[in-house]
Order: sequence, then structure tokens, then C-alpha cells
Amino acid sequence: MPRALVVSSTQKGCDSLCSLMREYDRSIELLHCLSAGEARRLVLDQELDLVVINAPLLDESGEELAVMVVQQSLAGSILVVRSQYFEQSEALFSEQGVLVVSKPVIRQMFFQALSLARSMRRRLTAMHTENEKLHKKIEEIKIIDKAKWVLIENLGMDEQQAHRYMEKQAMDQRKSRYAVALSLLKTYQM
Repeated sequence: MPRALVVSSTQKGCDSLCSLMREYDRSIELLHCLSAGEARRLVLDQELDLVVINAPLLDESGEELAVMVVQQSLAGSILVVRSQYFEQSEALFSEQGVLVVSKPVIRQMFFQALSLARSMRRRLTAMHTENEKLHKKIEEIKIIDKAKWVLIENLGMDEQQAHRYMEKQAMDQRKSRYAVALSLLKTYQM
């Protein structure tokens, strides 16, 4: 179930945006708050898919919050600004990944922004997952290489022999090369 946070300086603003968001997606779980400080805590503590900021807020303009959301989380960020500030805000913040919508909020435009934010969230999540897999693979390769060097230093093997030895151990023990490498490091580095 998608989770969204609505930040507005008034309860009326929160209710209005929440109503539109529920109209767009009835399954969405909505949180709301009235200040940027509380919103920052929620962004850092909760797994959110989207943050909608009705600017200005009581304790700041809301622009810094919108940028913080995209920089420190995978959530999409929609900044709702007065129409006279739309062009300036859009030019400043769209490059940073913040979607900007002008007031008064036009239902269809807001729905398009929600759709774009949802698509961006899916893409970022997929990229984050792939990035995590790559980091894990790199760490495994480092451990395997370290184990090869332990074999070279302690058993006088060359790199090709150490590689073959680890592959044979992995096949014989029905383990991954990474598990064999961990075992070798544990044995020789005590």
C-alpha cells in the first residue's frame, strides 16, 4: 500500500489535498502534518512513497523540505506553490527532482503530477535495489580476492592455482566461492 505525507500550514489545506489524493488512489495511506520540522522527522523515520508540500509552511517556505525529501529518501516530492511563484519555483526545483504544481490546484494537473511522482518512485526503487545488488557483488569479489592472496602468501600458490583451488573447494563442498573465501580467511587469519 502506498504511503504519502501531506504537509500544509492549515488543516483546510491538508484536508483538500488529502481528498484529491484519495480520489486519485483510494488505497493510499495518508499522513499529514502542519510544519516542516514534523515533516522532516516523518520523512526520516517512515518509509514514504510521496510527500506533497503546500507552500508556504508556518516554519519555512517548504522549498528546502521538498529538496530534502528527494535528497534523503526515495519518496517523490510535489511542491504546491502560488501561481505567481510557479515559473520561478519550477525552474529552480525541477532539476533537483521536485515536481511543482501551481495554486489553485487543477485536479487533472495534480493527478498528472501524482502519476509522474509514482513513476519516479518506481524507477528510483528499482535503481536503488540494483545498486544494492552491485555493492554486495563488489564486496563478495573483494573477499574472494583477499582469500586468493591469503592462499598465495600462506601456501605459495600463484593466482591461477589459488583460483582453481577455491573453485574446486566450492564444488566439493557445494558452497559458493564467497562462502569458501570466508572460511579460508577465518582459517588463515586467526
